[in-house]
Amino acid sequence: MKINHIAIAVHDVEESAKVYKEALGSDSILFETVPSEGVKIAIIPLENCTVELMQPTSKSSPIKKFLEKRGPGLHHIALETPDIDGEVERMKGCGVQFLGSVRPGSAGTRVTFIHPKSLHGVLAELCSTSS
Repeated sequence: MKINHIAIAVHDVEESAKVYKEALGSDSILFETVPSEGVKIAIIPLENCTVELMQPTSKSSPIKKFLEKRGPGLHHIALETPDIDGEVERMKGCGVQFLGSVRPGSAGTRVTFIHPKSLHGVLAELCSTSS
């Protein structure tokens, strides 16, 4: 596995993207809305991974709830695997708990989230670009 992205919850993805783009010295930003997760994201590519800024698009978005409870900041890290289904089964065998099933994510990925209780308080996403 490798780190795919680091996700940060923000109130205003457009404004935050300007700040991050300049601060990180990035040349590009890709914006995308992910209806299944209730977010608009800005993807900022770096040499070894991306930073994803996430703004809620609905009142029921988990990111809206996160922002209300904790404010802007680090939300999760995403770990990329070539075989998400196999990795989920392997991890379940180790006692890892998941938040929902594998589903469509941003940029054509398939994703699922590992419950923070399984990783000592850290929310992690598993993602895969292969089907």
